[in-house]
Amino acid sequence: MNHPLISLQDVTIRYPDLTSFEHIHLTINRQQHLALTGENEPLKNALLDALAGQLPILKGNKTFHFYDEYIAAHPGLNLYPSPQKLVALVGGRHHFKNLSNTSDFYYQQRFNSSDSENSLTVVEYLQRIPVFSDQHYWTLENTIERLQLHRLLDEGLIKLSNGETKRVLIAAALLQNPVILLLQNPLAGLDVQSRSDIQALIGQVALSGITLVMSVQPDEIPDTIEQVAIINKEQPFTITPKNKYRLPTEISRPQIVINVPEVKALLSPDPLPTFNSIVEMKAVKIKYGNSVILDDINWTIRQGERWALIGPNGAGKSTLLSLINGDNPQAFANHIILFDRKKGTGESIWEIKKKIGFFSPELFQYFPGETSALQAVESGFYDTIGLFRLSNPRYAATALKWMKILSVDRHASKLLRNLSATDQRLCLLARALVKNPLLLILDEPCQGFSDAQKEHFKHLLNTICSLVNVSLIYVSHYNNEIPECVTQVFRLANGRQVTS
Repeated sequence: MNHPLISLQDVTIRYPDLTSFEHIHLTINRQQHLALTGENEPLKNALLDALAGQLPILKGNKTFHFYDEYIAAHPGLNLYPSPQKLVALVGGRHHFKNLSNTSDFYYQQRFNSSDSENSLTVVEYLQRIPVFSDQHYWTLENTIERLQLHRLLDEGLIKLSNGETKRVLIAAALLQNPVILLLQNPLAGLDVQSRSDIQALIGQVALSGITLVMSVQPDEIPDTIEQVAIINKEQPFTITPKNKYRLPTEISRPQIVINVPEVKALLSPDPLPTFNSIVEMKAVKIKYGNSVILDDINWTIRQGERWALIGPNGAGKSTLLSLINGDNPQAFANHIILFDRKKGTGESIWEIKKKIGFFSPELFQYFPGETSALQAVESGFYDTIGLFRLSNPRYAATALKWMKILSVDRHASKLLRNLSATDQRLCLLARALVKNPLLLILDEPCQGFSDAQKEHFKHLLNTICSLVNVSLIYVSHYNNEIPECVTQVFRLANGRQVTS
């Protein structure tokens, strides 16, 4: 017998950018775990945000049955928590603050030893999670054990890798012992072993009595899931039992179209300057206190080479990239040559950055709130996280053309923060491309993308690499996301390069 927890009847959900989703009907039953899949990533994210109380439900009827039960079970309370206090969401971003709780982190902070201390440790953060539920299965000790967080407990939040941050956010959500746990692409950005661990954890969460609702790729739906909502561009979406769900076929996928003449026109008409090497590292070592993050790294990238940077979560990939992108001051204490010039011989960080187009999956978190999507893309010309000068009409026009190629030009005037996570990342990929860089560094560029978006971006990269002699470093935990133009691989494990 179904036991409804939440019912949505003919509701409308609206993003702050005024994108609306109408006539939504959805019932979430206790312990009837639901996966949201399909090509409509914005609607999947909007549903999760609305259930968590982060997006308003404008029209229609919403009923939080579990909340009525909570009130009935606590007749003596003077002040009841809101329904959303009993729902936990693990989304695509964190909300970590500095120690004084007055400001957000800045992107390069984790690589600067003095500033990186200005954050709570993992254990301090987890100890501060408020609990409103009557259930206490997910204690601090149990949660740390299940998520294998022991070695991270004394680490500052800002020092965590993308995958480590996700594990800590899941731990924080579980400590709330929510009635419903909402997960936005919980496996995205994780290595093979970590994905297996989270899949197993999801089963344990279900056994503890928490009802799960998650967005997930079609081929990664956990065994625990009982219902699948197929959410494509058309509405309404359909819900089917997991045992009757079939993976989408390639036949139904639209043909990939890249406007090659337009891409060619946007790329520099003059040949790129010639360099002997783009990157040269010899015996590079990076330490923070007693922790060795990278040890004896030797890597040379010649002009026009396209590399995949591979390694498990926490292997040191982000630190390695920070040495190349000018974000890590320890680069000056190592033998590192960038664009034929040794670090520390007089070049500025900005001279390095002007030759590089950079993307990271968490970069969108650090843009000022008032930044429009177009301003974010144009800021790629200046290598700033936000546009802190008057817009240049020529640069803005180029930025808009790249946005059109990535199908986000319709969002140009909207605030970046109000877009879906997927559209934010597409805008910041356009930002990496606008200045026709000598080196592209793309750290998990397809995280959270639909299959169609992944194929489109891979095709775009292959097209760019066929037209200009750009060098490329491409990071991914999924082999099928790596474009065909990539021909070489650099592997990291535990901070050391793997040669076999």
